[in-house]
Amino acid sequence: MRRQIHALAVAGACALATAAGAETGSSGLAPIRVVAVDGTDAIPDPLTDRPGDAAAGAKVVVNRRQGNCLGCHQISSLETESFHGEVGPSLDGVAGRWDAAHLRMIVVNPKHVFTEATVMPAFYRIDGLSRVRAEFQGKPILTAQQVEDVVAYLTTLK
Repeated sequence: MRRQIHALAVAGACALATAAGAETGSSGLAPIRVVAVDGTDAIPDPLTDRPGDAAAGAKVVVNRRQGNCLGCHQISSLETESFHGEVGPSLDGVAGRWDAAHLRMIVVNPKHVFTEATVMPAFYRIDGLSRVRAEFQGKPILTAQQVEDVVAYLTTLK
């Protein structure tokens, strides 16, 4: 039963992934500057003028209609939440593996970091996606502020 529910959560996350995301330009999305940091691409500049809020980011991470990170990942500090996934790696210690600039890139467009094979959705990208339902076209999964909030939360996971 748990695996069936988990499979539904993963399917939901994948449906969301094809429903929205973001890059830059005249789309109304925050401009993004991608630079090489330590040999890999990263987004060093925040997408908003307001700093990310880790508490708000934690809410996005667990929200099944927003980040739904627990659909694929485990996070020990959120053990009271149900149905942690087993598809992606544990996010425990993610701040020790990636800095904020790289975490921002991963949230914005993980395929740019991990390859096209990753099932992780691009949370702030709207171009180059496939099978997007009409009502979600041109809309990212998360707002620029939500991306910053998630990054702020992820940087607490040391």
